[in-house]
Amino acid sequence: MPYVQIHTIKGMLNPGQKQLLLERIADVMVDIEGAGDPEFRKSVWINIQETEAESWSMSGFRPSTGQIEQFLALRNARATTQEEVGK
Repeated sequence: MPYVQIHTIKGMLNPGQKQLLLERIADVMVDIEGAGDPEFRKSVWINIQETEAESWSMSGFRPSTGQIEQFLALRNARATTQEEVGK
């Protein structure tokens, strides 16, 4: 029974992104460890663990919640622009 744990900064993923991540990770586990057997999905456990931005560090940089909010606003604006261009 595989257990997959995903750690991310709180607020980085919206509910739809979390659902998609859970589905795709399960798909990969079924394909690889379960040899493609759809019944294997019943034994796949996946956990998304969210922690505050201040608990993270990358190359010595510790983002604040405000910086994460700015990043998300920019990312969401870019996604909206790309969706509009694609219409």
